[in-house]
Amino acid sequence: MSLAGILYGGYEALLANEIKDKPVPSHVAIIMDGNRRFAKKHGLAYYYGHFKGADTTEKVLDWSFDLGIKQLTVYAFSTENFERTDEEKNRIFELIGIKFDKICIDERTHKRRMRVRVVGNIDQLPPSLRTSAKHAEEITKNYDGVYLNVALAYGGRQELIDAARKMSWKIRTGELYLKDINEDTISNNLYPASGSMPCVDLIIRTGGDERISNFLPWQANGNECAAYFCAPFWPEFRRIDFLRAIRTYQTREHERQKNTVMRIVKLLSYYGLVEVEDVISISRKFIKIPKEEVIKILHELSYHNAVMHNMIKW
Repeated sequence: MSLAGILYGGYEALLANEIKDKPVPSHVAIIMDGNRRFAKKHGLAYYYGHFKGADTTEKVLDWSFDLGIKQLTVYAFSTENFERTDEEKNRIFELIGIKFDKICIDERTHKRRMRVRVVGNIDQLPPSLRTSAKHAEEITKNYDGVYLNVALAYGGRQELIDAARKMSWKIRTGELYLKDINEDTISNNLYPASGSMPCVDLIIRTGGDERISNFLPWQANGNECAAYFCAPFWPEFRRIDFLRAIRTYQTREHERQKNTVMRIVKLLSYYGLVEVEDVISISRKFIKIPKEEVIKILHELSYHNAVMHNMIKW
């Protein structure tokens, strides 16, 4: 093995150990950008980039499963992508259809009990791709181990428009009343419907651009999810890049938990010296956090803040 390979393996092991035993995101969404630029960089036809990118997607599925991530959403084809040439669109549609067909017979799908769902307006897709997508959904519809959501013919603004139209029609037919509309109502009318796509915890974008491109605005923005932007084009995306993204989520999650615990301590301090058990009890009601993690955060806050230290009765 080369020196570069040894160093890479060591760094990958270091990252894996760093994120071990820490919370992982339940729902990761990925903007897989850079396929065409990757092909251009290597002097190859654009469709080579799409084929290599599809291979990367399979690897990420494996990495996600290994870490215990419940939901993975991949941005496979946006509404803006319809502006590309017919030749490129047909190549992409053919490739995606092949991957759907492969999912149906892949033993990993059934061993993991992976449910496949298409997110988007599939009526805009060619019949052959619609058939492959619906077949994958049908084959896996009873699975609930992990979820693969494939965003096809998807645009975040269009999703909200379509949801508004659905609710408008339901109001018109008496199925829904205006006064009953709330966040859950909107969620239940988004793709793929029935509120089955939870809030996003982490968005990853490859290719160097730091924007989320009209991707899952309702599911991501309302949850104030973490975002990880990286330079590698999608076909170049490595496991160390994925682990770095998870680390970014964990860092943000730790800061969020720390801020919540700190506010609880300050609130309880108005009633006298703060009991550690009270902080633990209240913290676990607001955020899903182990008792040991609350104690760790309290020690961290006390160490760096003398005022905070004096508030707490150990």
